[in-house]
Amino acid sequence: MRFYRPTWAEVNLANLAHNFRQIKKMISPQTKIMVTVKADAYGHGLIPVAKKVVSCGADFLGVASVDEGIKIRVGGINIPVLVLGAILKKDIPPVLNYNLTPTICDEDFSLALNRLAGKRNKKVNVHIKVDTGMGRVGVMPQEAERMVEKINKLHFINIEGIFTHLASADTDKDFTFYQIDIFNQLIQRLRNKGIAVPLIHSANSIGTINYKNSHFNMVRPGLVIYGLYPKKGLKINLKAVLSLKTKVVFIKRVPAGYSISYGRTYFTKKPTTIVTIPIGYGDGYPRNLSNRGPVLIKGRCFKICGRICMDQIMVDVGDLNVKIGDEAVLIGNQGRKRICAEELAELAETIPYDIVCGLGNRIPRIYT
Repeated sequence: MRFYRPTWAEVNLANLAHNFRQIKKMISPQTKIMVTVKADAYGHGLIPVAKKVVSCGADFLGVASVDEGIKIRVGGINIPVLVLGAILKKDIPPVLNYNLTPTICDEDFSLALNRLAGKRNKKVNVHIKVDTGMGRVGVMPQEAERMVEKINKLHFINIEGIFTHLASADTDKDFTFYQIDIFNQLIQRLRNKGIAVPLIHSANSIGTINYKNSHFNMVRPGLVIYGLYPKKGLKINLKAVLSLKTKVVFIKRVPAGYSISYGRTYFTKKPTTIVTIPIGYGDGYPRNLSNRGPVLIKGRCFKICGRICMDQIMVDVGDLNVKIGDEAVLIGNQGRKRICAEELAELAETIPYDIVCGLGNRIPRIYT
């Protein structure tokens, strides 16, 4: 398909593979890797990313919903796919149809799953989610032992995995160690009762890098796979996977004191050149970067001027000789300059996840 709006995202699959190898170096040879590809692979494109990490040696894929799991199967990918979120009982049939691995958080769901799987004479792999402090989904640790014992007796369910999620591995070491300890105690109690769950996992990106005792025998990296740092100072060499680019579509010379965009929040200080680029908050570029978001044009860094519109952004380039069709970079490299998603996240007072996941499907992804 040809795209006529000159705005696009470049996704570098070689850099994706590089980041996967960096994770591989940090874990033992026996430890498996589940790559988190939910939210359209963090805005990078579900199927191309999933296919690439599978070719790199990923053991599992992690998704948020049954719908994402179905897309992976329709895309021809056959490795195990764990649906990390809670699933309604009415959605069990597609889980079975597409050979997805559900997360179990309560006994009720497990009974319904066992009943439907029994009708098909099919044994289903499941992972039990334990809430050790995230407060989202998952069985409480004090109830988990009893629940696992009951589910383990169901004829058509195989407890393949058990996992938890680290709530503040980037900010609170003590609480993170507490979560790992609570989870580990549960695993030991189950083993003492003769229940040895094959796959045990708790490590997200920061857990994988900073907390070796959270690895168990599978890790679940997300953000770092895409070359983004969830925290400054992490000891890992990542390469950014996504660049966001557009082109200058309009240029005009304006006098001093001229107001730009909605609400007249920006006034020119002297006669200057204003360029318009075709991207806006309708594409997922954060509106709160108005008057402060950086843009690279002709190897120089400028700031967005005025409020970001739904489809367009204006940039004050002073006396720079700009032509229609010149490239503008909002994330990525141009010459010696670079804008990273982490920088935008800091300016927008959010997290890097929000920047890349928010980029909408009006922006075509080009894979290199």
